[in-house]
Amino acid sequence: MGKKILIVDDSASLRQVVNIALSGAGYQVVEACDGRDGLTKAGAESFNLIVSDVNMPNMDGLTFVTEVKKLSQYKFIPVIMLTTESQNDTIAKGKEAGVKAWMVKPFKPDQMLDAVSKLLPP
Repeated sequence: MGKKILIVDDSASLRQVVNIALSGAGYQVVEACDGRDGLTKAGAESFNLIVSDVNMPNMDGLTFVTEVKKLSQYKFIPVIMLTTESQNDTIAKGKEAGVKAWMVKPFKPDQMLDAVSKLLPP
């Protein structure tokens, strides 16, 4: 069974692009439409990696990462931020919250697969 990845983004089309890239590489993918939905799904099952946007309604990505890292099973789970945000202070807040990698949209699926393979060794 492939490793499981949670994608948290309010853009359905972006979730679809990431899902196609990751599932095509053999990963199991679950989608969440915002941070609150992501937190609910993270609490219901376990994931090996999380990909999250920063700017979302209901609960933004930085709050989501801060909250999910409070759950003991996610303390050491890698998080990739996939966002339009590239300001140093936002990236610093992300790293402080526990983000392991930062990718700026638009992205190439190969970049995503490369980052995932580095954070999720076989």
